Amino acid sequence: MKDRVLNSGIAIWGICFGMIVMMGCSSQQSIHTSQTPPSQASEIPDYSNLYYWAAHPYKTDPSDSTPEPYRDFTKDSSVDVFFIYPTSYTDGSVLNAEDLSNPDEQKKWNASVNDVTLNEKTDNASILFQASLFNRYRVFAPRYRQAHYQSFFIPDSLSKPFFETAFADVDSAFSYYLQHYNHGRPFIIASHSQGTVHAARLIEERIENTPIEQQLVAAYLPGIPIPETRFSTCKPCEEAKQTACFVSWRTFKKGYEPSWTKKEQQKAAVINPLTWTSDEELVKKQQNKGAVLFKFNKPKANAVSAQVHGNILWASKPHFWGSLFFTRKNYHIGDYNLYWKNVRDNVDERVAAYKEKQGLAATNR
Repeated sequence: MKDRVLNSGIAIWGICFGMIVMMGCSSQQSIHTSQTPPSQASEIPDYSNLYYWAAHPYKTDPSDSTPEPYRDFTKDSSVDVFFIYPTSYTDGSVLNAEDLSNPDEQKKWNASVNDVTLNEKTDNASILFQASLFNRYRVFAPRYRQAHYQSFFIPDSLSKPFFETAFADVDSAFSYYLQHYNHGRPFIIASHSQGTVHAARLIEERIENTPIEQQLVAAYLPGIPIPETRFSTCKPCEEAKQTACFVSWRTFKKGYEPSWTKKEQQKAAVINPLTWTSDEELVKKQQNKGAVLFKFNKPKANAVSAQVHGNILWASKPHFWGSLFFTRKNYHIGDYNLYWKNVRDNVDERVAAYKEKQGLAATNR
């Protein structure tokens, strides 16, 4: 399927997920209170029920959290963010790839939106550490029947139904959002990893060449290689205040280039999240305003450098308690976290530029 990319690096979600989730859950008390599924819960999410939103402006959830040093800001309810979270369904023990002809086995390859444990795992990781950086604005993050991360490593002919199921939910949630919540507001599409697979398709099928295209402030699509020519009208952003464009990057340790990225045939769009340009000059860590890593309420300035290198982004090794033993070279899980404050500030820049271009008030609370 065209939304998948050869060895895109999703494996790192399974490899490193435990480390970051452990960090998040041990260092931050989430303000989210556990919810139980509706009494008549269906496997197909009903987006009229707030239970099926991991983040929503009408409920209290982890995306409402902000690291302590950054809490002095003004909310702006005139702009929305539609956030599609990455893969958190990673338990391989539930699967049997040798029996995919069995319909009962096939069902296991998509997560249940009524799995309370999995939802809490999602909320206390990607919703808390990623979606929160957009929380100056109204954040909508639908729960969806995500494909198991092993779906990226089986033949397309077998995995296609799993990704179709996941996208069907995302598409349904976006339709519900447009019909019931958007009311003509400018919006941002944001995602990571598997979420970016679905976000890219959403842009192609639901946003480009439609009336709502003019409402798109920008799209943040890290974690998956997005070819520069992927979209017909939504082009790669070239500078910090550009709108109606997209940014993307994949982070690896400086000096490391994985074998699968060397085999990629298309030029991927890669932005440097410290400068918001695509030039390949090294940008020193002193321009990193704040990474949110081990302790949510103690972001670290000057955390890592950034340098565009071909189809990927290089970063210096982050330093935190225990980092001496951190030997991973694929920083996929930290695509947002390593540049948390820089991304957050850039969202504000693009929103301001969009409003100026459209003649809208700078802030509409």
